[in-house]
Amino acid sequence: MLKMEDILDEKEKILRTQSQEVKFPISKEDKKRVHDMIELLTNSQIEELAEKYNLRPGMGLAAVQLGIPKRYFVIVHEYEKGKFDNYVIFNPKLVSNSEEMIYVGEGEGCLSINRETCGIVPRYARVTIEGYDEDGNKIRIRAREELSVAFQHELDHLDGILFTDKIDPKEPFKNKDLYREI
Repeated sequence: MLKMEDILDEKEKILRTQSQEVKFPISKEDKKRVHDMIELLTNSQIEELAEKYNLRPGMGLAAVQLGIPKRYFVIVHEYEKGKFDNYVIFNPKLVSNSEEMIYVGEGEGCLSINRETCGIVPRYARVTIEGYDEDGNKIRIRAREELSVAFQHELDHLDGILFTDKIDPKEPFKNKDLYREI
């Protein structure tokens, strides 16, 4: 089982690298890693398990955060108390997005950033992502609001970008009025 210690801290240089496309069929190691990522993210969102295993809550994790610079990530979205949708996407690409921009009012978080951060991270309200599932089948996912933010956050990881890069250091709440808070 993955632990919080397995997730790289923002100081690690590999988090600033461009992840490489995944070749199919995917390896047994990557299949196991995906399973472990889903388990960690699910447990982290269930209060009793998060306490038991000392997990910070998270809904997404990119392979590069585990030191594996490959283009895939997992998102575990709790759409209703105790009910989760799992999204596993290899070689994802953003194919369309809304004009409307949003930001997370309480601020974005990241399992690789272990410090308080505040500020506005502008994100598209709706996105469409294309990529592949674990078996190499083409998939297309439309996401909105919180899920859209999660997809954009994880896509950024694959390009070596952390959410803190998108916050203006001199004026963290700059242009707040231009975006809708979620």
